[in-house]
Amino acid sequence: MADQRRHSRASIRSKEAFSEKGRLGFSAAVVGGSKFRIQIVFGGTMQIRQVIDKINDNQLFVPAFQREYVWKRADAKSLFSSLIKRYPTGTLLTWETTQPPELKGKVKYKNDMGAVKLILDGQQRITTIYIIVEGKNPPYYKSEEIKNDVSGLHVNIQTLELEYFKKQAMENNPLWVDLTDIFQGKVKASDIRKELKSRGALNDDLENLIDENFESVRSVMDREFPEQIIPVAASIKEAIDIFYIVNASGVNLTDAELALAQISGYWPEARDLFKAKLFELEKQGFVFKLDFIIFALLAVSYGLGSDMKRLHGAENAATIRAVWKKLDEQVLDYVVNILRTHAYVDHSDEINSVFALIPFIAYVYKSPAGKLNEEEIKKAVKWFYYSQLRQRYVSQTPTKLDKDLGVIRSSTEPFGELLGIIEQERSLEIAESEFVGRDIRHPLFSLIRWYFKSQNAVCLGTGVSLRRNMGKKYILEKDHIFPYAALKANGYDVEDRFKYALAQEVTNRAILTQLENRGKSDTAASDYLREANKHFPTALKKQCIPTDETLWEMPAYEKFLAARRTILTRELNAFLKNITVMDTKRGALDMEDIIAEGEHDGLEFKSSLRWDTDESRLNKDLEGVVLKTIAAFNNGYGDGGRLIIGVNDDQKVLGLENDYSTLSGADRDAFERHLRSLISSEWGVEYVAAKVAVSFEQVQGLDVCIVDVVRGTKPLFVNTTNKNGVKAERFFVRSGNLSAPIESPSEIASYIKARFG
Repeated sequence: MADQRRHSRASIRSKEAFSEKGRLGFSAAVVGGSKFRIQIVFGGTMQIRQVIDKINDNQLFVPAFQREYVWKRADAKSLFSSLIKRYPTGTLLTWETTQPPELKGKVKYKNDMGAVKLILDGQQRITTIYIIVEGKNPPYYKSEEIKNDVSGLHVNIQTLELEYFKKQAMENNPLWVDLTDIFQGKVKASDIRKELKSRGALNDDLENLIDENFESVRSVMDREFPEQIIPVAASIKEAIDIFYIVNASGVNLTDAELALAQISGYWPEARDLFKAKLFELEKQGFVFKLDFIIFALLAVSYGLGSDMKRLHGAENAATIRAVWKKLDEQVLDYVVNILRTHAYVDHSDEINSVFALIPFIAYVYKSPAGKLNEEEIKKAVKWFYYSQLRQRYVSQTPTKLDKDLGVIRSSTEPFGELLGIIEQERSLEIAESEFVGRDIRHPLFSLIRWYFKSQNAVCLGTGVSLRRNMGKKYILEKDHIFPYAALKANGYDVEDRFKYALAQEVTNRAILTQLENRGKSDTAASDYLREANKHFPTALKKQCIPTDETLWEMPAYEKFLAARRTILTRELNAFLKNITVMDTKRGALDMEDIIAEGEHDGLEFKSSLRWDTDESRLNKDLEGVVLKTIAAFNNGYGDGGRLIIGVNDDQKVLGLENDYSTLSGADRDAFERHLRSLISSEWGVEYVAAKVAVSFEQVQGLDVCIVDVVRGTKPLFVNTTNKNGVKAERFFVRSGNLSAPIESPSEIASYIKARFG
C-alpha cells in the first residue's frame, strides 16, 4: 500500500511549505520521559530580513542533526508565490540554548557566545529564502548538502508569474527578472521601464503595474514568521524529542485528504460512510485508505486522476452522493469479487499498486447494470496482471490515470488499448533474465503467486490450498527452498552482493502456510522437497519446482535457479497469453508519455551530453556519464535500455540547444556524429553499429536524443580518470533506476560469470 502514500502527495510537496501545522496550539509537551513539561512559548514574529541578518551575523544556526537541503524548484516556486501573495507560510520552531549540539557550518560554539538560537523546524523554508534573496548558499550548509539548486527563480514583473529560466521565453524579454537581482538591488523598476520605453512598449498602466509589482516582490523582506521557542532549560535530548514530535505530527494533507475535507464540509456523513465501507472491504482482505475512495470518486465523476479540486465545490453534493451509492452498494464489491474469483487475488497485500483498480472500477461503473460479461472480465484481468508486472503506476500516477481513464471513457476496446500502452513502455513477454537477482519485492513474485493459485497449488508441507480467506492480516508466507543459513555457509551472503541476491531470488521461494513455514525451519532443500514429493506428488509441479533430484543438492543451487527460471518463464507467459486474445495495436505511447513514466531499470534521463546546466558551460566530463549509462544497459540483466538526453531527473524537458552550441554544425547531425564518435572510441565501430540506435524527437518544441542500447553479449568497461588524474577501467550495471559501479574485483568476476557465462 506504500504506493498510495507515494503517489498522492499534494502539489505543495514539502510538509513545511504552507501549513501552520497546528503549532500555535502545540504549547506544551512531555518529552523524553521527563518528569516536567517543557513549555514551548510564543516568541512573537521575526521578519525575513531579520532572519537573514541573524544568519549572516552568526546569531541564528542550524543543528547538525538536521537533514540536508532537499527542497526542489517546485517547492521554492510555490513558497515565493505564497510570500508575494501574502499567503500563510507557516511558523518557525527555534531553540535558545547555552548547550547546543554540534552546529552545521564552520562556526563552533564557545561558552562566551552565551545563549544561541537554533532553527529546529522551518530550515527548508529559510534556506530557500536565503538562497534566492542572497544569491548564495547559507553559511550553515556545505555545497554538497544542497541536493537541488533552487537559485535562478525569475518573476514576470507584469503578471507576477514565477518560473525558472527559459531561454526562448525570457532571453529578450525585459519583463522577466531574476528575483535575486531584485532583492540585491541589481535591477530596479526604472531599469525595466527604461528598456520597455526604448522599445515603444510602455504605457501608463504598465508603468504603474511595474512599480506596484516591484514593491510586492521587495515587500517579501518584511514578511513575518510567527516564532515558537523551546526555552534554554530544555536539554539536547528534549529539544530533539520535540523536533521529532513536531515533524511526525506535521504531515501535510495529500490532495485526496484535502478533497475529503472539502467533501465532508458539504456532506458531513461522508467520512464515516467511506470508513465503514473500508472496514467492510478490510474484512474481505482488501485493505485500502481513504485516499483510494477519493480517487475512485474522482475517476467515476470526472474521468480524472489528477485534479482533486474538481471535488471541492458544494455543487458536487448530489453527484457525489449518487456516485458513492453505486460504488458502495455494487461496484466496489463486484470488482473485489472479480479479483478474487478470476484473478486469484486474495488480499490487497498481493497488489503492488492498487491504483490499477481505479480504471477497473471506472469501467465497471459505466457498464450496463454495473456488470461485465465473461470476455470483458478476461480482458480486464489480463490488463490488471500486466499493469502490476510492468509497474504501470510506479510513478507519475495521477498523470497516467488521466490518460488511462480517458481510454476507459472513449474506447470501445479499452483494455486492449491500455495493454498496448504498456507494451509501448515495456515488452509484454517475460524473459528468463528478468528473474536473476529479483527478490520477493519484485512484481514477478505477485504474478507467480497468482499463477500458482490458478493451478490449485498447495502448501508443500501440509497439502492445504493456497487459496485462503484471510481477513485483514495476510497469512501466506514465502519461504526459502534452499535455507538461507545453508546458502550463507556456502558463500551466498552479504559479502558478495550478487551471490546474496541469488540467495534471495524469487526462484528460491515457495509459498507456504504460516504453520508449515515455522515447522520447516532450516531443513535441507533435498530432504524437504523429497518429503513434499512423497506426500503430495503434484505439489512441486504446481509451484514450478524442478523435479530433477540432482538439482536439489547445494552444489547444484545455481543450476536449480536456472531450471526454475526456465519453467516459470514458460508457464507464466503461457498463462498470460491464454487468458484471452487482445488487440493491442491501438495502444499508443508518445515520447511525453515515456518521459512521464519516469526513470526505471530500463530508462534513464540525462540533462545534456556535454553542457553543464549548473555552471552554464561546456563540460566534457559529462560525456563520460553518458558512456557509463550505455555500459550499464549493456551489462545489465534486462533487455538493454533507453537513454533520453535533454531531460533532467525531474522529467523536465531541457532540449539539446546548449549541446548543439558546443558542436560544429550545431544541429542533430552534428550531435549524432559526436555521440557515435564517443561510443566508437570507447568500444569500437562494430559495437555502435550492432548495439546502439540513435534517434531524435521533438517534445514540447525541443529536441531530445533517444539512445536505445541492446542487451550486450560481452561485458563493457568504461575508461575513467579520477580527481588525481589516475586512470582506471570501471564496470557499471543497472541498479534500479541508477547506473552503479561494481568496485570489488571478486564481485565483478562473479557478476560477469553469472551474466555472460
